[in-house]
Amino acid sequence: MKAIKISGLLLTAICLFSLPSFSEDGITATSVTIGMSNVLSGPTAALGTGMKVGAEAFFDKVNKDGGVGGRKIKLVSMDDGYEPEKAVANTKKLIEEDKVFALFGYVGTPTSTAVKPLVITNNIPFFAPFTGAEFLRNPVTKNIFNIRASYFDETEQLVNYFVTKLNVKKIGLMIQDDAYGAAGKAGVMKAIGKRNMTLAGEGTYKRNTEDVDAAVAALKAAAPDAIVMIGAYKACAAFVKAAKAAGIKAKFANVSFVGTTAFIGAVGDAGEGVFISQVVPSPWDASVPVVKAYQTDMKVKGSDSFDYTSLEGYVAAKVFTEALKDKKVQDRETLKAALEKTNLDLGGFKVKFTADNHAGSTDVFLTEIKGGKAVPISVK
Repeated sequence: MKAIKISGLLLTAICLFSLPSFSEDGITATSVTIGMSNVLSGPTAALGTGMKVGAEAFFDKVNKDGGVGGRKIKLVSMDDGYEPEKAVANTKKLIEEDKVFALFGYVGTPTSTAVKPLVITNNIPFFAPFTGAEFLRNPVTKNIFNIRASYFDETEQLVNYFVTKLNVKKIGLMIQDDAYGAAGKAGVMKAIGKRNMTLAGEGTYKRNTEDVDAAVAALKAAAPDAIVMIGAYKACAAFVKAAKAAGIKAKFANVSFVGTTAFIGAVGDAGEGVFISQVVPSPWDASVPVVKAYQTDMKVKGSDSFDYTSLEGYVAAKVFTEALKDKKVQDRETLKAALEKTNLDLGGFKVKFTADNHAGSTDVFLTEIKGGKAVPISVK
């Protein structure tokens, strides 16, 4: 009996010794908690809601199947209204009170700009922000991992298409007057500078408003052949409608951040012919394997309202989960190491990180609004 008792104690000690040691907030043998602060209210709410719903669709499937190696993924979500100060307050709470392991799916350049110091100070992973801003990519920041193509990638494709396919000679800008607008403008300036062109007029509007009258007046006076808009869906929709009503004959384009489905709904018939660059495949094309999986999991969640934003959230969740499958992931440093080894073909969309490159994709897909739908167009 004594021998049996000793053997049992020895076995218990061995088991305890062999269990992973989790020394960091937000990760245990049974759970991983991640935090999201993005816009869930106000005129840009569709973007944050889309990212959240798409990510949840994938995480729900993972959790239903038992989690990642037995660890369930918990997503703590907070609303920042697309305002930097609120994003900072939310991030502090997520880190200090909710004790999250990583930050995930933030929406916007101004909010990401504001929280970056917290990300660095707290040495916490900042994964898949919904922005193409260059400062999150170059120089590489150890804690920041981007899934989507950059605004430099998107604006290069748009400018190239306008110049080579549509014979555009003069390109103007309508931008949100903040860090997001500046990031998109930098991409446009780089693309037109590469072609020895100069900017043919610029209009601005204030974030979280639809006050575009001054922008319309400025660009009507400049008379460009095409206008690239760097803004959110309600303001861009208001601008296109007002610009066309004012007699502006230019071609119009948005980068992906606009929120395609929400923009189409807001702009109505005036949106016909507007171009939008995308950073994931068409969410309605089930011939693409990752899109088919996304549609299936969205329906399980109770939604058949597919769009680019929720697909991006879904893709981000899938990539993050793949990194967690690495059995060495026990803290933030090992998570970052696992992410830097990522080289995935998700089925129609590829993501690759290295130690020197945290931009997972540079793919851009151009679309044009036709009959109230975003129709993919060939750039070849």
